[in-house]
Amino acid sequence: MNGNSALLDSNIIIYLSKKELPFTFFDKFDELHISVISYMEVLGFKFRSNEEEDFVKELIELFEVQFIDQNVAEKVIEIRKQNRIKLPDAIIAATAAVDNFCLVTRNIEDFQNIDIKILNPFDSN
Repeated sequence: MNGNSALLDSNIIIYLSKKELPFTFFDKFDELHISVISYMEVLGFKFRSNEEEDFVKELIELFEVQFIDQNVAEKVIEIRKQNRIKLPDAIIAATAAVDNFCLVTRNIEDFQNIDIKILNPFDSN
């Protein structure tokens, strides 16, 4: 996979949907992806209105959904054996690791002991 590709964590999709994070932040990436886990987490939310749900569905269509394959599954097992991490986060981290994506998340601490590229778009650096 391209080294200039991003995997967006679920919280980033929510910030985008609430317009708390500008889309221009992502201009530095050639490709934008989400894990199937983020897809399920975000669309499984009980929305306040049909309009809000429709907006989030349109937003998610902008990203390529990454599914769990054997390589990701094996990486999840490795990550879980080495770290105390929730299964959904381990799947997201494994997807980033296997596909050489930069994980974009505000929850840096959830992934701090895993060897992946991480970027918090809210850091001022």
